[in-house]
Amino acid sequence: MQEIIRDIADALVSIDSSRIPYHNYKPGVGPYSEPTLIKKVRDILNENKKYFNLVQTKRTPDLLIKGFWALEFKIVRPFGDNGKEAENWSVNLIHPYPGNISSLGDCVKLGRANLPERKGIIVIGYEHNPPKIPIEPLIKSFELISEKVMNIQLNQLIIENRKNLVHPVHQQLTVYGWELLGLKFIAH
Repeated sequence: MQEIIRDIADALVSIDSSRIPYHNYKPGVGPYSEPTLIKKVRDILNENKKYFNLVQTKRTPDLLIKGFWALEFKIVRPFGDNGKEAENWSVNLIHPYPGNISSLGDCVKLGRANLPERKGIIVIGYEHNPPKIPIEPLIKSFELISEKVMNIQLNQLIIENRKNLVHPVHQQLTVYGWELLGLKFIAH
């Protein structure tokens, strides 16, 4: 997991350093939508000898490294491209109901998927440097709700930070990743 998290963080820096803006947003990786970003990460990973043509984007999982990893992604940004605090930015991570689009819902969906690959949850967080609203309490909340409320078994958290991004608001990124070990019991 450490290796794939590192490679994803490096791919994000590569996207950022291209300075190609997403639609009409400011240049940098921070404003990219989740589907567009995952496709760009897929393309970069597939250029790497280690993953050469093994990486696919799918509906479930978001990113599949054939024979190795089935990964679900979420992006969290406390601030938008315009520098204003984003509304409901934390909901994509901690909405605790199966069948929704949060990371918790992704854990349930991925845990129920009949896939031979190891399963993982990836969160990409963008912050100011230093953070004006730190993402860390949200990550701790995700872990707590996963374990204590949803009975989701996650392996130890792996973290990779990258600073000095080109975007004036999304100045640093952190990739958080957990291997999904299983679901104890989830109703519904």
